[in-house]
Amino acid sequence: MTATERFLRYITFDTESDESSGTVPSTEKQKDLGAWLVRELAQLGAEGPHMDGFGYVYGWLPATPGREGDPTVALIAHMDTAPRVSGRDVKARIVAYDGGDVCLNEGLGIVMREADFPDLRDNLGKHLIVTDGTTLLGADDKAGIAEIFAALEQLGKRRELAHGRVAVCITPDEEIGRGADRLDLAKLGAAYGYTVDGGPLGTLEYENFNAAGAEVRIRGVNIHPGEGKNKMKNACLLAAEFISLLPPAETPAHTEGYEGFYHLCTMAGDESQTCMEWLIRDHDGEKFQARKEFIQGVGAYLNWKYGDGTVEVLVEDSYRNMKEKILPHPEILDRARAAFRRAGVEPVDRAIRGGTDGAKLSFLGLPCPNLSTGGYHYHGVYEYIPRESLEKMTEVLVNLLAGTDEDHG
Repeated sequence: MTATERFLRYITFDTESDESSGTVPSTEKQKDLGAWLVRELAQLGAEGPHMDGFGYVYGWLPATPGREGDPTVALIAHMDTAPRVSGRDVKARIVAYDGGDVCLNEGLGIVMREADFPDLRDNLGKHLIVTDGTTLLGADDKAGIAEIFAALEQLGKRRELAHGRVAVCITPDEEIGRGADRLDLAKLGAAYGYTVDGGPLGTLEYENFNAAGAEVRIRGVNIHPGEGKNKMKNACLLAAEFISLLPPAETPAHTEGYEGFYHLCTMAGDESQTCMEWLIRDHDGEKFQARKEFIQGVGAYLNWKYGDGTVEVLVEDSYRNMKEKILPHPEILDRARAAFRRAGVEPVDRAIRGGTDGAKLSFLGLPCPNLSTGGYHYHGVYEYIPRESLEKMTEVLVNLLAGTDEDHG
């Protein structure tokens, strides 16, 4: 079965995670796909395929004779999709792309315009898997699962492909920042790993944002507007003032590359109380710390201006830049680069403007850079992935696992 065939099957499962849930996994429906994947791992000849009580799927492909002494390599992907755009009842189709705009839904007038998405031009002549514009696609990260499983199938069929032991783990809840929380590294038994959860074909990622979240609670004083002079403190207006004190050019809409940002995710409330949730991101550790201190300083300033207790800023770290844990192991990156090149793909090192399970896993003791899947525009209705990229990444993963002795160092 090809990676494309597997992918089109996996996206029929609704696996949206839920950041407001306190359960693990955050949604029980993720286990439906997990149970399916366990059966597939068994069919692929994996040892010990199972799903644990937290929804993590494990399996191990035995080493071929003579390669038992190789370090165990882990391949990791996640089964959940982002919670803010529906992943239910995905209606995918394959478009032969010859340029121009792509109409996703004629009835609703939803069009993916080349002017807005210039990366389409990089995929001329390819076959794009798209949605009908009402859901996300799920390439993040069901494409990664499909590529891993298709690679395992190739290793099983082609006896000439010698390889060491391969550990596979498919996690829940990555999209809500919990994917690595219950992954049992001792059970996985790998020396190092790769998450297959990146973007356009050829990207190799081993740097990511340092990340924190900030909850800002503003307490106002509400009173009848007719009697409000010198008494009312409108929490909504105080929230607007808080926003105005942050650098307007340091938002996701105005930054790229290694530039950090503040991102307002949600805001809700009334005159009495307003709550905002912010993301704080920066690749540089010192700048990251300065950003956290700055947003707390804005709260302190407004408390000085309007009275103690008016503003409360709660900052909590989410994940750190895995670069410091990956660079001491250059052979892991060299192996990935060799696998890309043997498939005719020139690797491109790219810093992630986000995070992956690999960031947390690297700090837990499993160095784990991130490999491309081939997808574009994750988390939204304009998400797509070329069929050719799914198959090419399968080839890359086969090369990664069954490289020459030189590739293995």
